[in-house]
Amino acid sequence: MICDHIGNAPQYAPLHPAFAHCFRWLAAFDGTTPDGNHDIGHGCEARVMSYHTEPAEHRKWESHRRYIDIQYVVSGLECIPVAPIETLPVATPYDAEQDVCFYGTAPAPTTSLVVNAGMFAVFFPQDAHRPNVAVTTPVATRKIVVKVPVAA
Repeated sequence: MICDHIGNAPQYAPLHPAFAHCFRWLAAFDGTTPDGNHDIGHGCEARVMSYHTEPAEHRKWESHRRYIDIQYVVSGLECIPVAPIETLPVATPYDAEQDVCFYGTAPAPTTSLVVNAGMFAVFFPQDAHRPNVAVTTPVATRKIVVKVPVAA
C-alpha cells in the first residue's frame, strides 16, 4: 500500500511498467470527463465515479488479484481502512470474473488512510481495503480508480 500526493507520483513509476503512464493521466485529468469506465491505454482502465462517502459499517472490505488499484481523489475526501488479506475472514470467495474477494470485519486493529483531494492510494493484491468511508460525516467525493494489470 502506498499513499501520497499526486505531485510525488513520479517516484513510484519504477514499481510497475504502467505506473508512469497512469500517474501522468491522473495528473492531467480533465474534470469534465464523465463518470464511467475509460480505457486509458497500457492495459489500464480508469473508473471515474462521484458519490457520498458512507459510515464504515456500510462498506465492504475487498481485494483484487489481477489488478492493482490506484485510487485518486479528485475532490472531497475519504477514509480507506487497509489490512493484510490474511488477517480478515473471507465473506464472499474470490470471483475471478469480477476480480474481487469480499471480507468480514477485521478482528485486529487496521491502518486507516485519510485521502484528500490531490492524493492517491495504491492497493496491491495483498492489501484488503475498505473504500468510500466517511472521515466523520458523509461528503460528496469524486474519485478515479485506475485498474492496473498485475502482470505487465
